[in-house]
This record gives sequence, structure tokens and C-alpha cells, in this order.
Amino acid sequence: MASIRFTGVAIPKARAGGETYAYSLEEITHMLTALAEPAATVVALAAYTGLRRSEIQGLLWENYDGHEIRVTRSVWNGIVDEPKTEKSKAPVPVIDALARRLDTYRGSCGNPASGPMFANSNGKPLCLNNLANRDIQPVFAYCRDCGKKRIDHVNAGHRFELDTSRVIWRGWHSCRRGLATNLYRLGVSDKTIQAILRHANLQTTLNVYVKNVAADSVKAMEVLEASLTCAKRAPEASSGQTHRPN
Repeated sequence: MASIRFTGVAIPKARAGGETYAYSLEEITHMLTALAEPAATVVALAAYTGLRRSEIQGLLWENYDGHEIRVTRSVWNGIVDEPKTEKSKAPVPVIDALARRLDTYRGSCGNPASGPMFANSNGKPLCLNNLANRDIQPVFAYCRDCGKKRIDHVNAGHRFELDTSRVIWRGWHSCRRGLATNLYRLGVSDKTIQAILRHANLQTTLNVYVKNVAADSVKAMEVLEASLTCAKRAPEASSGQTHRPN
């Protein structure tokens, strides 16, 4: 088949992707103390398991046994489907702090044995985008100039500018990236983090999900500087004299 050549056609460049975000443990703790239910439990589950938004929306109570969660389906735009990959079906461990939250939340719902773990008023899977827009994002939206929340800013007399120096809502996937980054900072092995996030490819875990932390960068440079200082002093110490010019 003959090739087709295009002349005088400019191919637009793809828009550069913005830097993604990973929540720290401190940020997660702050959010959990500020949020009401069910938002607090949903955020805790996202942060402590690394489940994708579609997987959380698809969770059923029968998937949870008190120790782990089995991902059997995903819900995206109201459509129920299989999990993203075969790896995604692997069971996810539940830490005690999350188990206590889930058990308390389950009790507040009447201890259901089955059905959506997070349901709307119609008993259907809760839309997490709606939850974020309604019950999460406004809690952390403060004006940079006057310190008022966006919902109290109507008569402030100036334009609302989001204060990004505070903890703000940065999306569900920031919880997943945060788990990977926090585990990495705690010294968990690469392969274990890959298994927890249920990635088919280790490089995806390391290159996309494990985010560099500013404090870690500073510490790393301090370690490097100390090593260079030691290396510089070593030859002088071994010779017992300073270096003389010829």
C-alpha cells in the first residue's frame, strides 16, 4: 500500500501534562479530622488502600471481610464493568485504622450485609465526583486574601483566590499517588508497593505514582554533601599531611 504524504499540514503539539500531586500522611490526617461522613470514610479508604475512584464506587459490602477488600467490579459514569486489569482484582489489605472507620460507618448504615458500600439516596453507587464537589472541596476552599471560605465569600468585596498554602482538595487520584509515595518514604519495597496498588508494571508505580517530596530532596542533598566532605577528607587523613604544591 502506497504511503500518503501530507504537505503544508501542521500537527499540533500535545498539551504538556501538569505535575500530579500526592497527599502526605499529614494532609490526609488533617482532611479526616475536618470532613463529615460519609466523605471522611471514603477519603480514608482511598488514602489507605489506593483504590481507584471507579473501584471505590463499585465496592460492595460483601467484598469486605474485616481484613481485606476484594475488587470485583468498577463503576464509571454509572456503568458497571470489570476491574481495569486482572492485577486489579487482587485483594487489598485493610489496616486497623481503616477497619474501625468502615465498621463504624457500616453500623451507622444499619449493618448491611450486601449492596453498595457507599450508596446514594436511591441505593445506587455514590458518585464520588458529586461527593467531592458537594462535601469535600468546599471544606478546604479558603480565600488567599481574607481567609474566608468560598461559601462565605459572597459579600467579601473582592475576587476569591484559592489559598493553596493550605490543605486543598486535589482529586481522588492524589490519594492513590499519596499511598505509593508515603509507603516509599517509609522504606517499603518497590515490589510491595506495586502489589498494593495492583499495577501490572513496576515502572508505572515508580515513574508515575511515587512522587518526590521536597523534604526528602533536601535530606538527600544533605546526605550527598556530607558524603562529598568525607570523601574529600579521606585522602588527607590517610596520608597524614596536607597536599603540597609542586
